[in-house]
Amino acid sequence: MKISEKEIDFRRKPEWLKIRLPRGFKTREVVGLLKENGLHTICSSGMCPNRGECWGAGTATFMIGGNICTRNCRFCNVATGRPAPLDEKEITGIVESVKSLELKHVVITSVDRDDLSDLGAGHWAKTIKALKENCPGVTMEVLIPDFKGRKELLDVVIAEKPEIISHNMETVRRLTPDVRTFATYDNSLSVLKYLAQKGAKTKSGIMLGLGESREEILETMDDLLEVGCQIMTIGQYLQPTKDHYEVREYIHPDIFAEYARIGKEKGFRHIESAPMVRSSYHAERHIH
Repeated sequence: MKISEKEIDFRRKPEWLKIRLPRGFKTREVVGLLKENGLHTICSSGMCPNRGECWGAGTATFMIGGNICTRNCRFCNVATGRPAPLDEKEITGIVESVKSLELKHVVITSVDRDDLSDLGAGHWAKTIKALKENCPGVTMEVLIPDFKGRKELLDVVIAEKPEIISHNMETVRRLTPDVRTFATYDNSLSVLKYLAQKGAKTKSGIMLGLGESREEILETMDDLLEVGCQIMTIGQYLQPTKDHYEVREYIHPDIFAEYARIGKEKGFRHIESAPMVRSSYHAERHIH
């Protein structure tokens, strides 16, 4: 089901895109701790519609490296500019929050830190190591940037052995130059391929509604499987503001369900595909 561009208003969404606002004790507890520890989550910075559900299930996605990104991707709501120096207190705050909230599964992501000589890889390693040492039993997924494809930096993350290493394609090949800044489709594929070759369980995700075709979506699935990606997420792109990349389609839930079926038939070990799915949605299930 398609909606023409003339009919689209990113502030007026179809019925199937109604968002349940996060509420309840767990949500208040998470928000309070984040503020107290000066932490950032992509749940909030990325305006994720599922944050209440995930927090209630004992899962949260923390964003490291600050909250200012050096890139300016047209789909992303994270602020762009000159980041502050890395803060070691960020790691301590995450550890304390995971303990206080008794989280079962943690997803770590970051802004791009192209301003740093190691692009933030060392900070990534310290964060993973601190969580493993101080929060035994907590499983972890890391959603990493492309590190400009530098294998020696990918090795720094791989060495800490998180349960899942994820890197998002975000969109299909044709649209990548319009949607992403600096990152390329082939570089992202090469990152995932290297991770898989090193024995990591890999995961990636794309957004729909940017103007991609069915054939391009299936091609992306095939490309991911070819480089050893085992887990995939597919969700509806929601335009954060009028200045971001324009929504071209609202995809019906039945179409998402069809892509989930196709993905499983093609060989993905796990696939989440629905309008509200984001890269960390039901992430705790992907461990198994």
